Amino acid sequence: MKAKRDKPSDVVRRAITASGLSNYRICRAAGLNVTVLSRFMGGTQSLTFATFDALAPVLGLRIVVDGPVNVPPLGRPGRKAKAKKGGAS
Repeated sequence: MKAKRDKPSDVVRRAITASGLSNYRICRAAGLNVTVLSRFMGGTQSLTFATFDALAPVLGLRIVVDGPVNVPPLGRPGRKAKAKKGGAS
């Protein structure tokens, strides 16, 4: 039986609460608008990756990958790279 993993949003909420800092202090340190954090804590708004990136160092959080991740190459999915024009004939 696999252990249940916490959702990242729950981990962030617990870290915010455990920090003992006010939402204002956290946002000031992270360079965020306090409204964003208040809505997240109230469950009416999700965090973007950019917001998490700003909060992580303030809260001492980082993402750790447990195993291999199959990451597709950069670019648009389902699109082939365009051939260059003017090549040798």
